[in-house]
Amino acid sequence: MSLLDNLRRRFARPPEPVRAAVAALGDPDERVLAWGALAADDGWLVATSRGLRTIGPAAESADASATDDALRWHEVGHARWTASESGGGTFAVTPLTEVEPGVQARGPARRFVLTDSGDLPAVVRRRVDETVVASQRAPLPGGGGVLLVARRVPGQAAREWTVVFDDDADRADPAAREAAGQKLADVVAADQPG
Repeated sequence: MSLLDNLRRRFARPPEPVRAAVAALGDPDERVLAWGALAADDGWLVATSRGLRTIGPAAESADASATDDALRWHEVGHARWTASESGGGTFAVTPLTEVEPGVQARGPARRFVLTDSGDLPAVVRRRVDETVVASQRAPLPGGGGVLLVARRVPGQAAREWTVVFDDDADRADPAAREAAGQKLADVVAADQPG
């Protein structure tokens, strides 16, 4: 990509349906950071200051709709970008959901095929990385392990520690749950000031 193309992309405005859909959400603090065109004229995948959204294609009335529930940055467990030679590619985004206080589970990966990715891959990576304050992997008795993660959550002063089991089946094992709970309690206690 040439320097001129990079400059154009950097200073480009989002497509009108994207701007209109985000504005219609009514949150004056939500800004469009980057966007990519979804395949089959299916709309856009949009990174905003709040999270990752899909915005449907513009209808005949030049109206577009944003999903009501953005995937907030701190709810993204993993986002893998696979680029194609055409300037597009595929995003596989794995959401996290809270299954009980302090315990998150990985949801099924959501796949988004983009014909033009723009700056979206870099922005998504930066935004997800910025939410993670600390992470460490810990083994469980009898095999398996957990990921202990501290994240910044918008609107909360303190970072939020959670545990994610490598294998969801381990959440049903009482010994594994007890060990994971103790590991989480230990890292939270060590994280508390003086």
